[in-house]
Amino acid sequence: MTDADAEHHGTERGLFSLVGPGLVTGASDDDPSGIATYSQVGAQFGYAMLWPLLFTYPLMFGIQQTSAVIGRVTGRGIAGNLVRHYSRPVALVFVLMLVVANVINLGADIGAMGAAVALVFGGPILVYAAVLAVVSLALQVLVPYHRYVGFLKWLTLALLAYVATVFMAGVDWPKALRSTVLPSIRLDRSYITGLVALLGTTISPYLFFWQASEEVEEVHAHKADRPLRKAPDQAPYQLRLIRVDTALGMGVSSLVAYCIIVAVAATLNARGVTDIETSAQAAQALRPVAGQLAFVVFSLGIVGTGLLAVPILAGSAAYAIGEAFGWRVGLERRFVQARNFYIVLGAAILIGLGLNLANVNPIKALYWAAVINGVMAGPIMVMTMLMSCRDDVMGGFCLGPRQRVLGWAAALTMVAAGLAQIASMTFWGK
Repeated sequence: MTDADAEHHGTERGLFSLVGPGLVTGASDDDPSGIATYSQVGAQFGYAMLWPLLFTYPLMFGIQQTSAVIGRVTGRGIAGNLVRHYSRPVALVFVLMLVVANVINLGADIGAMGAAVALVFGGPILVYAAVLAVVSLALQVLVPYHRYVGFLKWLTLALLAYVATVFMAGVDWPKALRSTVLPSIRLDRSYITGLVALLGTTISPYLFFWQASEEVEEVHAHKADRPLRKAPDQAPYQLRLIRVDTALGMGVSSLVAYCIIVAVAATLNARGVTDIETSAQAAQALRPVAGQLAFVVFSLGIVGTGLLAVPILAGSAAYAIGEAFGWRVGLERRFVQARNFYIVLGAAILIGLGLNLANVNPIKALYWAAVINGVMAGPIMVMTMLMSCRDDVMGGFCLGPRQRVLGWAAALTMVAAGLAQIASMTFWGK
């Protein structure tokens, strides 16, 4: 397929089908747990924690584009490449940490969806949580990837709820914009913890695994597409598409995070409400200060983003385990073709649901998930960047200088964030 043919092939698929892994990955970054983190920093620090989002956007773009290119070039996800080019034990260390953190996040997101529905309509939280978890699992098992990905793309529209909330919040825009471009940095434990939490929420390991694996799914879903090492003539179009898709997805993610922090800062922080622990609690606190409409919009946004994030958290865990053990993997395959993959996927969701039934404290659980992600993010990003620069991995598609700078900047930032997190837990006083 020539570049012109590839572009014609892309046009035939339609504009909506051209965006996919990047948009869905970016949108899933604003899951209910992420909304809780953004609400926490917005309530605690007001507008003062907006500036990191300008800094994290290019870093998110750099590492996610790198992950996507590895998947598209090699036809394997991150875990599959770690096994092939390093060793299975190395891959399993990262995969184990990923799975533990993802399951905890799943539990928090499923519980948050149930709580949000109960806030709006009343009724039992656990019943709503169970129904939403089972529906999400059934869709992943029964609907093939090329159809299911369309459902995920439409769910990204749920993020518009948080853009709308900003216009109901009475924002002090001069102060917000000033705080965005003029950093206000404090060297105390609470500020560093909030900053590391924000970095860890916007740059999360499960996103790397998911986007790389979904580029592989895109190859399988379209008959004319091949891994770029086998079809280098497709590279100009496909790499350009990855760049646009990833830039859009990470831009959407950053915009929504910005809107949540601004809305919470303008409503809760401005009125002295500084202690928010969950996304549902943030929605409930908004009602008396921003009105019923803002409360409903914020709450239903939690449900929409949860339905988007749950399959991605579970799916990234299943892809990582399957690739590490050499199983058949993929949402495009039927259950009988990838039984172990779907068993892991289902188990991740059901264990996450079980954490809610067992009354596990979601705040403490998310704290430890954040610790695991903080420890793992830097090293896995370093390994990803090393693979992206190896000719035996990438063939003739090693990253260019600009991509390397962005990717390594993201990796080293997250290494520093992980060390800062450990230091704040161990040595720093309040």
